Amino acid sequence: MNPIFLFNIASRQLQHLAARQAVIAGNIANANTPGYRARDLTPFRDLMDKTALTMAATHTGHLEANGAGTRPARATSSAGWDVVHSGNSVSIEEQMMKSGEVSRDQALNSGVVKAFNRMLALSVKAGQ
Repeated sequence: MNPIFLFNIASRQLQHLAARQAVIAGNIANANTPGYRARDLTPFRDLMDKTALTMAATHTGHLEANGAGTRPARATSSAGWDVVHSGNSVSIEEQMMKSGEVSRDQALNSGVVKAFNRMLALSVKAGQ
């Protein structure tokens, strides 16, 4: 049986999300600093794409990662945010949207971990 790395991956994602939230807070704190350039972290999914982890269909009923019935990922655009005359590139609206994304990702992460924990606990109880 292969080890389960879901909890480790979820923990790493939460660390990444906490760091991203800190960067976003720093951007908001410097919204009036002349010449300040907004920063952001590399998205977690891009970091995961660089790892050796791959999805595997372990049952004939499972969908393939890029097979029939799957939808391609949607591209997002960050164009449209202006640099003001002071040289500051922080947009409070953009930073608030990013903060909302981080909050949503943290809630999703927590929900997945809770569900997986319940499933694991039930499988242990059933095996007794």
